[in-house]
Amino acid sequence: MAAYDFDRVTVLLAEDSQFIRSLLINSLKILGVGRVIPVEDGSQAIEFLKLVKTDPMKAGVQQVDVIISNWDMSPVDGMMFLRWVRRHKESPDRFVPFIMVTGYTEPHRVVQAREMGLTEMLAKPFTISNIGERLSLIIERPRQFVHNNSYFGPDRRRQDLPHKGVEQRVLTDKSEGVEIVRG
Repeated sequence: MAAYDFDRVTVLLAEDSQFIRSLLINSLKILGVGRVIPVEDGSQAIEFLKLVKTDPMKAGVQQVDVIISNWDMSPVDGMMFLRWVRRHKESPDRFVPFIMVTGYTEPHRVVQAREMGLTEMLAKPFTISNIGERLSLIIERPRQFVHNNSYFGPDRRRQDLPHKGVEQRVLTDKSEGVEIVRG
């Protein structure tokens, strides 16, 4: 992991547990993150993102660079929040990197989050190093976004492996990402 200066990075942190929220805030500060905006659940996070879009001066930030959210919160959990960020017309930035913090690490849950457009997953228990690795991955290995009828989010292909058959993903200038082409 390379050393980065995160001083100008703004992280929106949605976590309902005061203890975990405090742990994440302190960890991000140790990593040098300049601004952490903590909220208690996905509904507060959505309201904050709407405020950033409509009145950045009142929000105190021009944009959110990274979202870190717990999966299991109430009344709006991390998956509902992720769905809103990636799919809702009022979302100010559908491309914002989204890191999900969770104890749900079963393969079907990982697939569920990936299918919703998750950028990175951070399993509990975590370390400061784990958080730094996820932030570094966002910088070092950015992924193109894919948009089709059933999915919008980062390209789920993490490895650059040779593809057998007709390629169905074509980079385009007009779509700011990857267009799905059926052969």
